[in-house]
Amino acid sequence: MSDPGNYAGSTDRSIGQLVASATAEMSALVHDEIALAKAEVRQDVKRGAIGSIAFVAAGVFALFSIPVLSFAAAYGIHNLGLGLAWSFLIVGGAFIALGLLLAFLGIRKFKKVKPPEKSIASAKQTAAVLQKAKPHPRPSIEAAAIIERSAVSGSSLAKKGVEGGSGQDKAGSVARSST
Repeated sequence: MSDPGNYAGSTDRSIGQLVASATAEMSALVHDEIALAKAEVRQDVKRGAIGSIAFVAAGVFALFSIPVLSFAAAYGIHNLGLGLAWSFLIVGGAFIALGLLLAFLGIRKFKKVKPPEKSIASAKQTAAVLQKAKPHPRPSIEAAAIIERSAVSGSSLAKKGVEGGSGQDKAGSVARSST
């Protein structure tokens, strides 16, 4: 590409050579753009995977902390003067109450879920339009016209059909298959 006579503005190259050169350069540009996009996507996927692993690790640590914090809460209540059994019952009851509250909220949210009414209406409308649609009419070819064309061209099918007396049937089947 460093040759000054190799540029697109050079007068000693034909139009075909210029078009071929432009096509090759455009192809190289597209390939380079695809390679750049792949590199960017690869980098984003790597970042996403690392982020996902970090979230999973955080979830595991949070899950492991629940029993430790439960024991700490129970022993903390015990230090306030209640018996150890009552302390664990209070912590257990708190978890049950929290679970019931979350279940209640979840049920309320599920009851608010509705079917996709706009999508269903659109699908019904599309189905109604397609049911009313008729295929594009094609001109039918009459059997006599087929026999005449075949006879003029000297086709052996036409000769057999005319001689055998079944030319109308064969021509009719040809006409039906072409529609």
